[in-house]
Amino acid sequence: MKKKLNYTLPLLLALVVAFGMFVGARFTRSTGSMSDGDPESLFQEVLMLVNREYVDQPNSKKLTQAAIEGMLKELDPHSAFIPAEEVKRSNEDLEGNFEGIGIEFNILNDTIIVVTPISGGPSEQLGIHAGDRIVQIDGKKVAGVGFKNENVFKSLRGKKGSEVVVTIYRPGNPKWTDYKITRDKIPIYSVDASYMAEPGVGYIKVGRFAGTTMREFREGFEKLQQQGMQNLIVDLRGNPGGYLQTAIEFAQQFLPNGKLIVYTQGRAKEKQVYESKEYSPFKGKVAVLIDEGSASASEIVSGAMQDWDRALIIGRRSFGKGLVQEPYQLSDGSMLRLTIARYYTPSGRCIQKSYKNGVEDYYEDFSRRIKSGELESKDSIKVIDSLKFYTKINKRLVYGGGGIVPDIFVPLDTSENSSYLNKLYNKGTFNEFVISYMDKHRTELTSTYKDFDAFDKQFDINKDLMDQFIKYGEKDGVKKDEKGLAVSSPFIKSQLKALFARHLFKNDNYFQIINQTNKTYQKALDVFKDNTFDKMKIASK
Repeated sequence: MKKKLNYTLPLLLALVVAFGMFVGARFTRSTGSMSDGDPESLFQEVLMLVNREYVDQPNSKKLTQAAIEGMLKELDPHSAFIPAEEVKRSNEDLEGNFEGIGIEFNILNDTIIVVTPISGGPSEQLGIHAGDRIVQIDGKKVAGVGFKNENVFKSLRGKKGSEVVVTIYRPGNPKWTDYKITRDKIPIYSVDASYMAEPGVGYIKVGRFAGTTMREFREGFEKLQQQGMQNLIVDLRGNPGGYLQTAIEFAQQFLPNGKLIVYTQGRAKEKQVYESKEYSPFKGKVAVLIDEGSASASEIVSGAMQDWDRALIIGRRSFGKGLVQEPYQLSDGSMLRLTIARYYTPSGRCIQKSYKNGVEDYYEDFSRRIKSGELESKDSIKVIDSLKFYTKINKRLVYGGGGIVPDIFVPLDTSENSSYLNKLYNKGTFNEFVISYMDKHRTELTSTYKDFDAFDKQFDINKDLMDQFIKYGEKDGVKKDEKGLAVSSPFIKSQLKALFARHLFKNDNYFQIINQTNKTYQKALDVFKDNTFDKMKIASK
Protein backbone atom coordinates (compact mmCIF):
# COMPACT_ATOMS: atom_id res chain seq x y z
CA MET A 1 0.00 0.00 0.00
CA LYS A 2 1.39 3.32 -0.98
CA LYS A 3 0.59 6.69 0.54
CA LYS A 4 0.34 9.55 -1.91
CA LEU A 5 3.22 11.48 -0.37
CA ASN A 6 6.48 12.79 -1.73
CA TYR A 7 9.08 13.12 1.00
CA THR A 8 12.78 13.78 0.32
CA LEU A 9 15.45 11.97 2.32
CA PRO A 10 19.22 12.17 2.22
CA LEU A 11 20.61 9.57 -0.13
CA LEU A 12 21.06 6.21 1.52
CA LEU A 13 24.44 5.60 3.09
CA ALA A 14 25.03 2.98 0.43
CA LEU A 15 24.74 5.60 -2.30
CA VAL A 16 27.29 7.78 -0.55
CA VAL A 17 29.93 5.17 0.12
CA ALA A 18 29.60 3.71 -3.37
CA PHE A 19 31.23 6.82 -4.79
CA GLY A 20 34.18 6.61 -2.42
CA MET A 21 33.10 9.33 0.05
CA PHE A 22 33.83 7.79 3.45
CA VAL A 23 33.00 10.00 6.39
CA GLY A 24 34.27 9.35 9.92
CA ALA A 25 35.91 5.98 9.17
CA ARG A 26 38.80 4.93 11.41
CA PHE A 27 41.41 2.67 9.81
CA THR A 28 43.53 0.42 12.00
CA ARG A 29 45.22 -1.87 9.48
CA SER A 30 47.09 -1.31 6.26
CA THR A 31 44.28 -3.12 4.41
CA GLY A 32 41.92 -0.32 5.35
CA SER A 33 39.70 -2.34 7.69
CA MET A 34 37.49 -0.48 10.16
CA SER A 35 37.65 -1.00 13.89
CA ASP A 36 34.05 -0.65 14.95
CA GLY A 37 32.71 -3.89 13.46
CA ASP A 38 29.14 -2.58 13.34
CA PRO A 39 27.02 -3.46 10.26
CA GLU A 40 27.32 -0.04 8.62
CA SER A 41 31.09 0.00 9.04
CA LEU A 42 31.35 -3.54 7.71
CA PHE A 43 29.37 -2.56 4.61
CA GLN A 44 31.63 0.47 4.07
CA GLU A 45 34.70 -1.72 4.52
CA VAL A 46 33.65 -4.26 1.88
CA LEU A 47 32.58 -1.63 -0.63
CA MET A 48 35.77 0.35 -0.11
CA LEU A 49 37.86 -2.75 -0.77
CA VAL A 50 35.88 -3.56 -3.92
CA ASN A 51 36.31 -0.01 -5.22
CA ARG A 52 40.05 -0.02 -4.45
CA GLU A 53 41.19 -3.57 -5.10
CA TYR A 54 38.80 -5.35 -7.48
CA VAL A 55 40.41 -6.74 -10.65
CA ASP A 56 38.17 -4.66 -12.97
CA GLN A 57 36.74 -1.19 -12.57
CA PRO A 58 33.49 -1.75 -10.63
CA ASN A 59 30.22 -0.08 -11.63
CA SER A 60 29.47 1.85 -8.44
CA LYS A 61 25.89 2.66 -9.44
CA LYS A 62 25.11 -0.97 -10.24
CA LEU A 63 26.74 -2.20 -7.03
CA THR A 64 24.83 0.31 -4.95
CA GLN A 65 21.48 -0.63 -6.50
CA ALA A 66 22.18 -4.34 -5.95
CA ALA A 67 23.13 -3.66 -2.32
CA ILE A 68 19.95 -1.66 -1.68
CA GLU A 69 17.77 -4.30 -3.32
CA GLY A 70 19.47 -7.02 -1.29
CA MET A 71 18.90 -5.07 1.92
CA LEU A 72 15.22 -4.48 1.18
CA LYS A 73 14.72 -8.13 0.30
CA GLU A 74 15.56 -8.94 3.92
CA LEU A 75 12.79 -6.65 5.19
CA ASP A 76 9.49 -7.63 3.54
CA PRO A 77 8.19 -8.46 0.06
CA HIS A 78 6.74 -4.98 -0.58
CA SER A 79 9.54 -2.56 0.26
CA ALA A 80 11.19 -1.65 -3.05
CA PHE A 81 13.85 0.53 -4.66
CA ILE A 82 12.88 2.10 -7.98
CA PRO A 83 15.67 3.48 -10.19
CA ALA A 84 15.24 7.04 -11.42
CA GLU A 85 14.57 6.01 -15.01
CA GLU A 86 11.64 3.82 -13.90
CA VAL A 87 9.99 6.13 -11.37
CA LYS A 88 7.74 8.00 -13.81
CA ARG A 89 6.38 4.87 -15.47
CA SER A 90 5.88 3.10 -12.14
CA ASN A 91 3.60 5.93 -11.01
CA GLU A 92 1.53 6.24 -14.20
CA ASP A 93 -1.10 3.64 -13.33
CA LEU A 94 -1.77 5.27 -9.97
CA GLU A 95 -1.55 8.87 -11.12
CA GLY A 96 -4.09 8.07 -13.84
CA ASN A 97 -2.36 9.38 -16.95
CA PHE A 98 0.69 9.33 -19.17
CA GLU A 99 1.90 11.58 -21.96
CA GLY A 100 1.83 10.12 -25.47
CA ILE A 101 -0.20 9.68 -28.65
CA GLY A 102 -3.08 7.75 -27.05
CA ILE A 103 -3.32 4.23 -28.44
CA GLU A 104 -3.56 0.72 -27.11
CA PHE A 105 -1.33 -1.47 -29.26
CA ASN A 106 -0.17 -5.01 -29.80
CA ILE A 107 2.81 -6.36 -31.70
CA LEU A 108 1.75 -9.06 -34.14
CA ASN A 109 4.06 -10.64 -36.71
CA ASP A 110 6.70 -8.02 -35.85
CA THR A 111 4.29 -5.18 -36.64
CA ILE A 112 2.74 -2.59 -34.30
CA ILE A 113 -1.04 -2.86 -34.59
CA VAL A 114 -3.41 -0.28 -33.12
CA VAL A 115 -5.85 -2.25 -30.95
CA THR A 116 -7.86 0.87 -30.21
CA PRO A 117 -7.25 4.62 -30.10
CA ILE A 118 -7.97 5.94 -26.60
CA SER A 119 -11.16 7.94 -26.52
CA GLY A 120 -10.50 11.68 -26.73
CA GLY A 121 -6.78 11.19 -27.34
CA PRO A 122 -4.79 12.82 -30.16
CA SER A 123 -4.70 9.65 -32.31
CA GLU A 124 -8.48 9.26 -32.28
CA GLN A 125 -8.94 12.94 -33.09
CA LEU A 126 -6.74 12.55 -36.19
CA GLY A 127 -8.71 9.55 -37.44
CA ILE A 128 -6.35 6.68 -36.58
CA HIS A 129 -8.41 3.47 -36.45
CA ALA A 130 -8.31 0.12 -34.72
CA GLY A 131 -6.43 -2.30 -36.97
CA ASP A 132 -4.06 0.33 -38.40
CA ARG A 133 -0.40 -0.72 -38.70
CA ILE A 134 2.38 1.61 -37.60
CA VAL A 135 5.16 1.06 -40.12
CA GLN A 136 7.36 4.10 -39.48
CA ILE A 137 7.99 6.48 -36.59
CA ASP A 138 9.64 9.78 -37.50
CA GLY A 139 10.65 8.28 -40.84
CA LYS A 140 12.37 5.24 -39.33
CA LYS A 141 11.10 1.77 -40.19
CA VAL A 142 9.58 -0.06 -37.21
CA ALA A 143 7.86 -2.99 -38.95
CA GLY A 144 9.81 -6.20 -39.38
CA VAL A 145 12.83 -4.96 -37.42
CA GLY A 146 12.23 -6.64 -34.08
CA PHE A 147 10.53 -3.74 -32.31
CA LYS A 148 9.59 -4.63 -28.71
CA ASN A 149 7.04 -3.10 -26.34
CA GLU A 150 9.70 -1.00 -24.62
CA ASN A 151 10.81 0.40 -27.99
CA VAL A 152 7.23 1.45 -28.74
CA PHE A 153 6.93 3.20 -25.36
CA LYS A 154 10.19 5.08 -25.88
CA SER A 155 9.24 6.15 -29.41
CA LEU A 156 5.60 7.13 -28.94
CA ARG A 157 5.49 8.48 -25.41
CA GLY A 158 6.93 11.88 -24.74
CA LYS A 159 6.37 15.30 -23.26
CA LYS A 160 2.96 16.89 -23.76
CA GLY A 161 3.08 19.28 -26.71
CA SER A 162 5.94 17.47 -28.47
CA GLU A 163 5.32 16.04 -31.94
CA VAL A 164 5.92 12.69 -33.59
CA VAL A 165 5.20 11.60 -37.16
CA VAL A 166 3.60 8.17 -37.40
CA THR A 167 3.28 6.42 -40.76
CA ILE A 168 0.19 4.22 -40.99
CA TYR A 169 -0.64 1.33 -43.30
CA ARG A 170 -4.34 0.59 -43.33
CA PRO A 171 -5.36 -2.84 -44.70
CA GLY A 172 -7.22 -2.41 -47.97
CA ASN A 173 -5.48 0.88 -48.72
CA PRO A 174 -2.19 0.48 -50.60
CA LYS A 175 -1.03 4.01 -49.68
CA TRP A 176 0.81 4.74 -46.48
CA THR A 177 -0.37 7.84 -44.62
CA ASP A 178 1.68 10.14 -42.41
CA TYR A 179 0.08 11.54 -39.26
CA LYS A 180 1.80 14.34 -37.35
CA ILE A 181 0.62 13.77 -33.80
CA THR A 182 0.99 16.25 -30.94
CA ARG A 183 1.43 14.29 -27.75
CA ASP A 184 -0.95 14.98 -24.89
CA LYS A 185 -1.91 13.70 -21.46
CA ILE A 186 -3.65 10.37 -21.93
CA PRO A 187 -5.96 9.02 -19.22
CA ILE A 188 -5.42 5.59 -17.71
CA TYR A 189 -8.73 4.37 -16.35
CA SER A 190 -8.95 2.54 -13.03
CA VAL A 191 -12.68 1.78 -13.19
CA ASP A 192 -12.84 -0.92 -15.84
CA ALA A 193 -16.60 -1.17 -16.29
CA SER A 194 -19.96 0.10 -15.05
CA TYR A 195 -23.25 -1.22 -16.37
CA MET A 196 -26.65 -2.51 -15.25
CA ALA A 197 -26.29 -6.21 -14.51
CA GLU A 198 -30.06 -6.64 -14.46
CA PRO A 199 -33.00 -4.42 -13.56
CA GLY A 200 -32.26 -2.70 -10.26
CA VAL A 201 -28.72 -4.11 -9.90
CA GLY A 202 -25.67 -2.11 -10.96
CA TYR A 203 -22.17 -3.46 -11.51
CA ILE A 204 -18.89 -1.54 -11.14
CA LYS A 205 -15.46 -3.11 -11.57
CA VAL A 206 -12.54 -1.27 -10.00
CA GLY A 207 -9.17 -2.37 -11.38
CA ARG A 208 -7.02 -0.43 -8.87
CA PHE A 209 -7.30 2.45 -6.41
CA ALA A 210 -5.62 5.33 -8.23
CA GLY A 211 -5.67 9.10 -8.09
CA THR A 212 -8.60 9.27 -10.51
CA THR A 213 -10.66 6.36 -9.14
CA MET A 214 -13.18 8.37 -7.15
CA ARG A 215 -14.01 10.66 -10.07
CA GLU A 216 -14.41 7.65 -12.37
CA PHE A 217 -16.45 5.77 -9.78
CA ARG A 218 -18.84 8.66 -9.18
CA GLU A 219 -19.39 9.10 -12.91
CA GLY A 220 -20.26 5.40 -13.29
CA PHE A 221 -22.31 5.38 -10.10
CA GLU A 222 -24.43 8.37 -11.13
CA LYS A 223 -25.02 6.81 -14.56
CA LEU A 224 -26.29 3.63 -12.91
CA GLN A 225 -28.51 5.53 -10.50
CA GLN A 226 -30.12 7.28 -13.47
CA GLN A 227 -30.81 3.82 -14.91
CA GLY A 228 -32.65 2.71 -11.78
CA MET A 229 -29.92 1.09 -9.68
CA GLN A 230 -31.11 0.07 -6.22
CA ASN A 231 -28.42 -2.49 -5.30
CA LEU A 232 -24.78 -2.74 -6.37
CA ILE A 233 -22.10 -5.31 -7.16
CA VAL A 234 -18.59 -3.95 -6.51
CA ASP A 235 -16.04 -6.15 -8.30
CA LEU A 236 -12.57 -6.02 -6.69
CA ARG A 237 -11.30 -9.31 -8.13
CA GLY A 238 -7.74 -8.99 -9.32
CA ASN A 239 -7.47 -5.48 -7.85
CA PRO A 240 -3.85 -5.19 -6.56
CA GLY A 241 -4.47 -2.10 -4.43
CA GLY A 242 -3.19 1.45 -4.75
CA TYR A 243 -3.53 4.58 -2.66
CA LEU A 244 -4.59 4.27 0.97
CA GLN A 245 -6.52 7.55 0.83
CA THR A 246 -8.47 6.43 -2.24
CA ALA A 247 -9.49 3.20 -0.49
CA ILE A 248 -10.73 5.23 2.48
CA GLU A 249 -12.73 7.60 0.25
CA PHE A 250 -14.18 4.61 -1.60
CA ALA A 251 -15.28 2.77 1.55
CA GLN A 252 -16.99 5.82 2.97
CA GLN A 253 -19.35 5.89 -0.01
CA PHE A 254 -21.12 3.02 1.77
CA LEU A 255 -20.61 3.64 5.48
CA PRO A 256 -22.39 6.16 7.72
CA ASN A 257 -20.50 9.12 9.11
CA GLY A 258 -17.99 8.41 11.89
CA LYS A 259 -17.40 4.70 11.21
CA LEU A 260 -13.84 3.42 11.52
CA ILE A 261 -12.56 2.27 8.12
CA VAL A 262 -8.96 1.38 8.91
CA TYR A 263 -6.14 2.28 11.26
CA THR A 264 -2.39 2.03 10.69
CA GLN A 265 0.48 1.64 13.13
CA GLY A 266 4.22 1.05 12.85
CA ARG A 267 7.36 1.02 14.98
CA ALA A 268 8.20 4.63 14.10
CA LYS A 269 4.66 5.72 13.19
CA GLU A 270 1.97 6.58 15.69
CA LYS A 271 -1.47 5.06 15.32
CA GLN A 272 -3.44 6.78 12.57
CA VAL A 273 -7.22 6.35 12.59
CA TYR A 274 -9.35 6.87 9.47
CA GLU A 275 -13.12 7.24 9.78
CA SER A 276 -15.90 7.80 7.25
CA LYS A 277 -16.96 11.37 6.63
CA GLU A 278 -19.44 10.90 3.78
CA TYR A 279 -22.73 12.64 4.58
CA SER A 280 -24.94 10.67 2.18
CA PRO A 281 -23.63 7.15 1.56
CA PHE A 282 -25.32 4.67 -0.76
CA LYS A 283 -28.19 2.99 1.06
CA GLY A 284 -28.80 -0.06 -1.15
CA LYS A 285 -27.56 -3.61 -0.67
CA VAL A 286 -23.95 -4.24 -1.70
CA ALA A 287 -22.10 -7.39 -2.78
CA VAL A 288 -18.29 -7.15 -2.97
CA LEU A 289 -16.45 -9.68 -5.15
CA ILE A 290 -12.89 -10.70 -4.20
CA ASP A 291 -10.40 -13.39 -5.11
CA GLU A 292 -6.78 -14.36 -4.53
CA GLY A 293 -5.68 -11.36 -6.63
CA SER A 294 -7.49 -8.80 -4.45
CA ALA A 295 -4.82 -7.12 -2.35
CA SER A 296 -3.99 -4.17 -0.14
CA ALA A 297 -6.43 -1.29 -0.77
CA SER A 298 -9.09 -3.71 -2.02
CA GLU A 299 -8.69 -5.64 1.23
CA ILE A 300 -9.12 -2.42 3.23
CA VAL A 301 -12.43 -1.80 1.46
CA SER A 302 -13.73 -5.37 1.69
CA GLY A 303 -12.50 -5.70 5.28
CA ALA A 304 -14.28 -2.53 6.38
CA MET A 305 -17.50 -3.53 4.60
CA GLN A 306 -17.37 -7.00 6.18
CA ASP A 307 -16.53 -5.77 9.68
CA TRP A 308 -19.45 -3.33 9.68
CA ASP A 309 -21.82 -6.01 8.30
CA ARG A 310 -22.46 -3.63 5.41
CA ALA A 311 -21.86 -5.93 2.42
CA LEU A 312 -21.74 -9.59 1.50
CA ILE A 313 -18.19 -10.54 0.54
CA ILE A 314 -18.33 -13.16 -2.22
CA GLY A 315 -15.57 -15.17 -3.88
CA ARG A 316 -12.30 -16.62 -2.55
CA ARG A 317 -9.79 -15.59 0.12
CA SER A 318 -7.97 -12.41 -0.80
CA PHE A 319 -4.20 -12.03 -1.25
CA GLY A 320 -3.25 -11.05 2.30
CA LYS A 321 -1.31 -7.77 2.11
CA GLY A 322 -1.66 -5.67 5.23
CA LEU A 323 1.45 -3.50 4.94
CA VAL A 324 1.58 0.22 4.18
CA GLN A 325 4.33 1.63 1.95
CA GLU A 326 5.41 5.26 1.90
CA PRO A 327 7.37 6.66 -1.08
CA TYR A 328 10.56 8.58 -0.39
CA GLN A 329 12.07 10.54 -3.29
CA LEU A 330 15.84 10.17 -3.23
CA SER A 331 18.34 12.82 -4.29
CA ASP A 332 19.29 11.15 -7.59
CA GLY A 333 15.66 10.90 -8.76
CA SER A 334 15.20 7.30 -7.65
CA MET A 335 12.51 6.30 -5.16
CA LEU A 336 12.35 4.14 -2.06
CA ARG A 337 8.97 2.59 -1.26
CA LEU A 338 9.42 1.58 2.34
CA THR A 339 6.98 -0.36 4.51
CA ILE A 340 6.31 1.93 7.47
CA ALA A 341 3.19 0.44 9.10
CA ARG A 342 0.61 -2.32 9.18
CA TYR A 343 -3.04 -1.61 8.63
CA TYR A 344 -5.91 -3.03 10.69
CA THR A 345 -9.58 -3.45 9.81
CA PRO A 346 -12.30 -2.02 12.11
CA SER A 347 -12.51 -5.25 14.12
CA GLY A 348 -8.75 -5.08 14.75
CA ARG A 349 -7.63 -7.62 12.14
CA CYS A 350 -4.25 -7.43 10.43
CA ILE A 351 -4.66 -9.58 7.34
CA GLN A 352 -0.99 -9.64 6.29
CA LYS A 353 0.10 -13.19 5.50
CA SER A 354 3.45 -14.46 6.75
CA TYR A 355 6.65 -13.65 4.87
CA LYS A 356 9.06 -15.21 7.38
CA ASN A 357 10.36 -17.70 4.78
CA GLY A 358 11.42 -15.06 2.26
CA VAL A 359 10.12 -13.39 -0.86
CA GLU A 360 10.19 -16.44 -3.15
CA ASP A 361 8.17 -18.49 -0.69
CA TYR A 362 5.77 -15.57 -0.17
CA TYR A 363 4.83 -15.46 -3.83
CA GLU A 364 4.43 -19.23 -4.00
CA ASP A 365 1.30 -18.89 -1.89
CA PHE A 366 -1.04 -19.20 -4.88
CA SER A 367 0.50 -22.55 -5.83
CA ARG A 368 0.04 -23.75 -2.26
CA ARG A 369 -3.62 -22.75 -2.38
CA ILE A 370 -4.11 -24.85 -5.51
CA LYS A 371 -2.36 -27.87 -4.01
CA SER A 372 -4.21 -27.63 -0.70
CA GLY A 373 -7.59 -27.53 -2.43
CA GLU A 374 -8.43 -24.11 -1.00
CA LEU A 375 -9.57 -22.76 -4.38
CA GLU A 376 -12.11 -25.56 -4.62
CA SER A 377 -13.42 -25.78 -1.06
CA LYS A 378 -13.86 -23.24 1.72
CA ASP A 379 -13.19 -26.00 4.25
CA SER A 380 -9.60 -26.15 2.98
CA ILE A 381 -8.87 -22.54 3.96
CA LYS A 382 -6.38 -22.55 6.80
CA VAL A 383 -7.48 -20.07 9.45
CA ILE A 384 -5.56 -19.24 12.62
CA ASP A 385 -7.65 -19.92 15.71
CA SER A 386 -5.62 -17.46 17.77
CA LEU A 387 -6.61 -14.66 15.39
CA LYS A 388 -10.37 -14.70 15.89
CA PHE A 389 -12.27 -11.42 15.60
CA TYR A 390 -15.93 -10.45 15.44
CA THR A 391 -17.82 -8.07 13.18
CA LYS A 392 -18.93 -4.80 14.73
CA ILE A 393 -22.71 -5.12 14.42
CA ASN A 394 -23.71 -8.79 14.25
CA LYS A 395 -20.64 -10.25 16.00
CA ARG A 396 -19.97 -12.73 13.18
CA LEU A 397 -16.70 -14.63 13.44
CA VAL A 398 -13.91 -13.42 11.11
CA TYR A 399 -10.20 -14.14 11.02
CA GLY A 400 -6.96 -12.20 10.73
CA GLY A 401 -3.57 -13.33 9.49
CA GLY A 402 -3.76 -13.98 5.77
CA GLY A 403 -6.41 -12.24 3.69
CA ILE A 404 -10.14 -11.62 3.85
CA VAL A 405 -12.14 -14.85 3.99
CA PRO A 406 -15.39 -14.29 2.05
CA ASP A 407 -18.84 -14.64 3.58
CA ILE A 408 -19.91 -16.74 0.59
CA PHE A 409 -17.27 -18.96 -0.99
CA VAL A 410 -17.31 -19.60 -4.75
CA PRO A 411 -14.78 -22.16 -6.03
CA LEU A 412 -12.46 -21.50 -8.94
CA ASP A 413 -14.13 -22.46 -12.20
CA THR A 414 -12.35 -25.59 -13.42
CA SER A 415 -12.72 -24.41 -17.03
CA GLU A 416 -10.28 -21.60 -16.16
CA ASN A 417 -7.61 -24.00 -15.02
CA SER A 418 -5.98 -26.23 -17.65
CA SER A 419 -2.44 -26.37 -18.95
CA TYR A 420 -3.79 -25.93 -22.50
CA LEU A 421 -5.53 -22.69 -21.55
CA ASN A 422 -2.43 -21.43 -19.74
CA LYS A 423 -0.28 -22.08 -22.81
CA LEU A 424 -2.69 -20.13 -25.01
CA TYR A 425 -2.56 -17.23 -22.57
CA ASN A 426 1.21 -17.30 -22.28
CA LYS A 427 1.59 -17.14 -26.06
CA GLY A 428 -0.88 -14.25 -26.34
CA THR A 429 -2.98 -16.35 -28.72
CA PHE A 430 -6.36 -14.91 -27.68
CA ASN A 431 -5.58 -11.28 -28.48
CA GLU A 432 -3.55 -12.07 -31.56
CA PHE A 433 -6.26 -14.29 -33.04
CA VAL A 434 -9.00 -11.71 -32.46
CA ILE A 435 -6.87 -8.92 -33.96
CA SER A 436 -6.05 -11.09 -36.97
CA TYR A 437 -9.71 -12.07 -37.48
CA MET A 438 -10.91 -8.48 -37.06
CA ASP A 439 -8.38 -7.38 -39.63
CA LYS A 440 -10.00 -9.61 -42.25
CA HIS A 441 -13.66 -9.32 -41.20
CA ARG A 442 -14.05 -5.88 -39.57
CA THR A 443 -16.37 -4.46 -42.23
CA GLU A 444 -18.52 -7.59 -42.19
CA LEU A 445 -18.78 -7.57 -38.39
CA THR A 446 -19.54 -3.87 -38.02
CA SER A 447 -22.22 -3.98 -40.70
CA THR A 448 -23.83 -7.13 -39.24
CA TYR A 449 -23.84 -6.02 -35.59
CA LYS A 450 -24.98 -2.41 -35.35
CA ASP A 451 -24.92 -2.34 -31.55
CA PHE A 452 -23.87 -4.47 -28.59
CA ASP A 453 -27.34 -5.89 -27.94
CA ALA A 454 -27.49 -7.32 -31.47
CA PHE A 455 -23.96 -8.72 -31.09
CA ASP A 456 -24.75 -10.28 -27.70
CA LYS A 457 -27.85 -12.05 -29.00
CA GLN A 458 -26.61 -13.15 -32.42
CA PHE A 459 -22.81 -13.61 -32.36
CA ASP A 460 -21.61 -17.08 -31.50
CA ILE A 461 -18.23 -18.79 -31.30
CA ASN A 462 -19.29 -21.62 -33.61
CA LYS A 463 -17.32 -24.73 -34.53
CA ASP A 464 -15.72 -23.11 -37.56
CA LEU A 465 -14.47 -20.12 -35.56
CA MET A 466 -13.28 -22.38 -32.76
CA ASP A 467 -11.35 -24.54 -35.24
CA GLN A 468 -9.71 -21.42 -36.67
CA PHE A 469 -8.65 -20.40 -33.17
CA ILE A 470 -7.20 -23.84 -32.42
CA LYS A 471 -5.22 -23.79 -35.68
CA TYR A 472 -3.99 -20.29 -34.88
CA GLY A 473 -2.78 -21.61 -31.52
CA GLU A 474 -0.91 -24.42 -33.28
CA LYS A 475 0.90 -21.81 -35.39
CA ASP A 476 1.92 -20.22 -32.09
CA GLY A 477 3.31 -23.56 -30.97
CA VAL A 478 0.35 -24.59 -28.79
CA LYS A 479 -0.55 -28.10 -29.86
CA LYS A 480 -4.24 -29.03 -29.82
CA ASP A 481 -5.06 -30.71 -26.52
CA GLU A 482 -8.33 -32.65 -26.50
CA LYS A 483 -8.36 -33.01 -22.71
CA GLY A 484 -7.61 -29.33 -22.26
CA LEU A 485 -10.34 -28.42 -24.72
CA ALA A 486 -12.83 -30.61 -22.90
CA VAL A 487 -12.07 -28.73 -19.68
CA SER A 488 -11.62 -25.17 -20.95
CA SER A 489 -13.79 -24.93 -24.08
CA PRO A 490 -16.61 -22.98 -22.33
CA PHE A 491 -14.18 -20.41 -20.96
CA ILE A 492 -12.30 -20.13 -24.28
CA LYS A 493 -15.55 -19.38 -26.11
CA SER A 494 -16.57 -16.82 -23.51
CA GLN A 495 -13.18 -15.12 -23.61
CA LEU A 496 -13.13 -14.94 -27.40
CA LYS A 497 -16.62 -13.47 -27.60
CA ALA A 498 -15.75 -10.95 -24.89
CA LEU A 499 -12.63 -9.85 -26.78
CA PHE A 500 -14.61 -9.41 -29.98
CA ALA A 501 -17.09 -7.28 -28.00
CA ARG A 502 -14.25 -5.10 -26.68
CA HIS A 503 -12.84 -4.55 -30.17
CA LEU A 504 -16.21 -3.81 -31.73
CA PHE A 505 -17.74 -1.75 -28.92
CA LYS A 506 -16.21 -0.83 -25.53
CA ASN A 507 -14.61 -2.21 -22.40
CA ASP A 508 -17.90 -2.43 -20.48
CA ASN A 509 -19.11 -4.92 -23.08
CA TYR A 510 -16.11 -7.19 -22.53
CA PHE A 511 -17.15 -7.64 -18.90
CA GLN A 512 -20.81 -8.00 -19.79
CA ILE A 513 -19.91 -11.04 -21.90
CA ILE A 514 -17.30 -12.59 -19.61
CA ASN A 515 -19.54 -12.25 -16.55
CA GLN A 516 -22.43 -14.12 -18.18
CA THR A 517 -20.71 -17.43 -17.41
CA ASN A 518 -18.78 -16.36 -14.29
CA LYS A 519 -19.93 -18.20 -11.18
CA THR A 520 -18.91 -15.53 -8.67
CA TYR A 521 -20.79 -12.84 -10.56
CA GLN A 522 -23.84 -15.08 -10.96
CA LYS A 523 -23.80 -15.85 -7.24
CA ALA A 524 -23.86 -12.12 -6.52
CA LEU A 525 -26.96 -11.75 -8.68
CA ASP A 526 -28.59 -14.66 -6.83
CA VAL A 527 -28.13 -13.18 -3.35
CA PHE A 528 -30.11 -10.08 -4.29
CA LYS A 529 -33.05 -12.34 -5.13
CA ASP A 530 -33.06 -14.73 -2.17
CA ASN A 531 -33.01 -14.10 1.58
CA THR A 532 -29.22 -14.28 2.05
CA PHE A 533 -28.86 -10.64 3.11
CA ASP A 534 -31.62 -11.05 5.72
CA LYS A 535 -30.34 -14.43 6.87
CA MET A 536 -26.83 -13.07 7.47
CA LYS A 537 -28.22 -9.78 8.79
CA ILE A 538 -26.34 -7.77 6.17
CA ALA A 539 -28.35 -4.58 6.00
CA SER A 540 -28.51 -1.60 3.70
CA LYS A 541 -27.90 1.68 5.49
